[in-house]
Amino acid sequence: MVKSLASPPHRILLFLQQSSVEWCSSLWLDSIREIDPTFRRTVIVVSKFDNRLKEFSDRWEVDHYLSASGYLGETTRPFFVALPKDRSTVSNDEFRRQISQVDSEVLGYLHDGIKGGYDEEKFKPYIGFCSLREYLESELQKRYKEAAPATLALLEQRCSEVNIELERLDSKIQATSDVSHLRKSAMMHAASISNHVGVLIDGAADPAPEQWGKTTEEERSESGIGSWPGVTVDIKPANAILRLYGGAAFERVMHEFRCAAYSIECPPVSREKVANILLAHAGRGGGRGVAEAAAEIARTAARSWLAPLLDTACDRLAFVLGNLFDIAIERNRSRESEYGRKTGDMEGYVGFHAALRHAYNSIIKDLAKQCKQLVRHHLDSVTSPYSQVFYENDFHGSFGSSANSYFRHNQASAGSIWFELSDCGQVSHDERMRDQENIPPENNARQKTPGKGMEARDVHRESQMTVPETPSPDQPCDGVKVDVGPRKRIARIGNRNPEQLMKVHNGGSLLFGNGDCGSRSAYTEICSLAAQHFARIREVLVERSVTSTLNSGFLTPCRDRLVVELGLDLFAVNDEKFMDMFVSPAAIEVLQHKRQSLQNRQKVLQSCLTEFKNIARSL
Repeated sequence: MVKSLASPPHRILLFLQQSSVEWCSSLWLDSIREIDPTFRRTVIVVSKFDNRLKEFSDRWEVDHYLSASGYLGETTRPFFVALPKDRSTVSNDEFRRQISQVDSEVLGYLHDGIKGGYDEEKFKPYIGFCSLREYLESELQKRYKEAAPATLALLEQRCSEVNIELERLDSKIQATSDVSHLRKSAMMHAASISNHVGVLIDGAADPAPEQWGKTTEEERSESGIGSWPGVTVDIKPANAILRLYGGAAFERVMHEFRCAAYSIECPPVSREKVANILLAHAGRGGGRGVAEAAAEIARTAARSWLAPLLDTACDRLAFVLGNLFDIAIERNRSRESEYGRKTGDMEGYVGFHAALRHAYNSIIKDLAKQCKQLVRHHLDSVTSPYSQVFYENDFHGSFGSSANSYFRHNQASAGSIWFELSDCGQVSHDERMRDQENIPPENNARQKTPGKGMEARDVHRESQMTVPETPSPDQPCDGVKVDVGPRKRIARIGNRNPEQLMKVHNGGSLLFGNGDCGSRSAYTEICSLAAQHFARIREVLVERSVTSTLNSGFLTPCRDRLVVELGLDLFAVNDEKFMDMFVSPAAIEVLQHKRQSLQNRQKVLQSCLTEFKNIARSL
């Protein structure tokens, strides 16, 4: 505590030590050296000097002691004082007289009692209490004179600041009844906050992202949302460990959503589900049972697995935008402090600031709700059976001829609505037979095997025909066992190009080709087609629908319409309701109490300024 009080450089240190203590044994002298190494502002005083005088007999002993050589340096001179020993209660004048008498006795003893006396020219100004008082008074006068210009300027500055603050507070108290003034100031403040939100979305580094930004893990924990639903792997988007806010954090969440979406594949489907869907189409004819079953499975999986991801993405983006309010407040405060101006003085209006924050949060929640509805609508659209033709033409036309295409379609069956190609002619007989698996035999039982005559066909037809009681997803049911043998598979392979399983690393999506499905069961064929169609739905939803929708649904309103939305919520009310945010008996009482404190401070500062001016004139 002593060191902290003695540290300011403008303070004079008075170091008091008894004459009975040797310089080499002084503990506090080392502490003083740490604070003031050169003793430039330290006054060293040795007390009870009259007791030490009895130990000296020769001049050299006195001069050596008074110089304190070897301990204080050549330029430092301590003062040696003695006080009256009479401890009775006396008046101030009597005490001053006694001090003068003790000083005279000490000086007389040094002059007459010491053999050879002492060096009066060198040491007399430092002996006696009166000498110490004269030195301190002159030193204080000197320092006051040196500091007078700066002190006067500081006092005048503080008086001016208090006067300005008092005028501002008077205007604020008067404005509590001026509705138009409050509306103008509140609108300017809301517009400034909205502008800063837009700047933060477009990209800014002020205030410091290290302090105000958040990492991906912090966003997850503070938002209370946690991991992505249905995703078992740990999603680590690019720049996950950086502290970001605004538009940068928004884009990072978008990238994280893409990674999460592409990490989900079409889930496995039980044989019972496949059988229930496939066999329901068995009696309808048309050879479309396998394709329609695969499409239905993919649509159901997309609605079940992608919908929670869309909701989570909207909630995470809303959290990122919600954090911008405090950052915009800080940015607005720093700008006002930097440029020395205020866009609507709203300081102290707690009710208004609470209403502004509530309005902003409500707008963000409404945007999140609207975006959830929009992306759900897109999900319903891409999983609708009526959008199949669009995907066929779109994927073939846009991606089929590109070197970077996601899908490369081959000759498909006539009944497969997902693989229509422009160069496919009349579908071969064997391709139609391929789609007849798990369909009850009708006229196809009489189809002729390539390379054989009708006679040979008829010979073996009766012995090789099997008609199962119930069609099975794993059991061919075309009615002619030989038609599903190796020759049919060879013929089917010959008319089809094998598709490769291709993984698109840009985005993480797995895209499946048709593959050689000739030797597989209907269950395997349906699972393969369902995976392909699920990948198509996911690709279109993520790349074409959701990204643009979330950008236009969140960012565009925050850039262009935030100030309007805030204005409608806060200011499109009557004066009575508007003033509820500003005027309350408690608030007015606080303002008046603050004004009274400022007035008292103004009086004290003005009095100090006047007195110091008078002192400065006499210095």
